[in-house]
Amino acid sequence: MVLFALVIRRPGWGSSVSPERWIVLGGLVLPALILVPLVTYGMIVGERLLPSGGVPLRIEAEGRQWVWTFRYPDNGGVKTVSTLHLPAGVPVDIAVSSVDVIHGFWIPRLAGKIDAVPGHVNHLRIQANEPGRYEALCSEFCGLGHTAMRFVVVVHPAKDFSAALAQAAASPGATQ
Repeated sequence: MVLFALVIRRPGWGSSVSPERWIVLGGLVLPALILVPLVTYGMIVGERLLPSGGVPLRIEAEGRQWVWTFRYPDNGGVKTVSTLHLPAGVPVDIAVSSVDVIHGFWIPRLAGKIDAVPGHVNHLRIQANEPGRYEALCSEFCGLGHTAMRFVVVVHPAKDFSAALAQAAASPGATQ
């Protein structure tokens, strides 16, 4: 913007600089001087945005046309179908994968979208601070049943999480 202002206010100001020098200074040096601090700042702020504190709970999310299955290896391998249970105020690492096609794992009020790709595991760290019920969905077209590929996220108070998960595992539709 400073260069633009100089050229507008003093029309002959840049005429003594060769075109090659403009390309090197304006196309290489100037972007490097601006982008390096911006990328550094973005990396530092990005790390601060991640939930921290202790070893995060691990949950495995598997997409399959047209249902999500959640496994809790830290809680005896309990599995739930179409309902993800989370403890409030605790960081959780969700390992997202797919069995058949690409699915999109998205909990709009809690986390950004991440793809579930067959043969690959993507990781998403989230922390739900408020107990409650949140709607979630597959955000990648995955076939004719795509619109029904939704799931519910139930966030329990941290002290009640294990009991709530055990109760959910005992209900119909859950396996252990």
